[in-house]
Amino acid sequence: MNREVKIRFEEDPEANCIEICIRALKRDQGIDELIASISAALPEMITATGADGAFIKISTADIVSVSVNGKYLQIVTEKDRYIVRQSLHDFEEKLDAKNFVRISRYEIVNIGKIKKYDFTLGGTLRLELAGGMETWASRRSIPLIRKKLTEKE
Repeated sequence: MNREVKIRFEEDPEANCIEICIRALKRDQGIDELIASISAALPEMITATGADGAFIKISTADIVSVSVNGKYLQIVTEKDRYIVRQSLHDFEEKLDAKNFVRISRYEIVNIGKIKKYDFTLGGTLRLELAGGMETWASRRSIPLIRKKLTEKE
């Protein structure tokens, strides 16, 4: 179906979020597909606790790594570190499997934030991440990591 589409932007100094409104004569399959494509393009947001104890929303696209730290998960971005009280398994389910990979029982990394990787003579995998971080993958995880890195290239 060929429809005329008008796109406009309204600046609102009091807005605290982006609001998208779709106006049409009626909701149909085309509108549902448009809503789905807009939703898919928006980054997932998670709520974490910052160093000052305040809650903050973080885009999953900004996450470099997530690791177990005692009873909490430590979320590392290029700018800061945050905590979440949740199991790594439950947190992993919130992440897009195309963009994240579990590298050990205790850590998940964002594939897009891997800057360099190399295999050592002992068969382990060293990962250099955005922000100068370095981590090591468990041997058990290497086949999956290798597959995901190859898919991203």
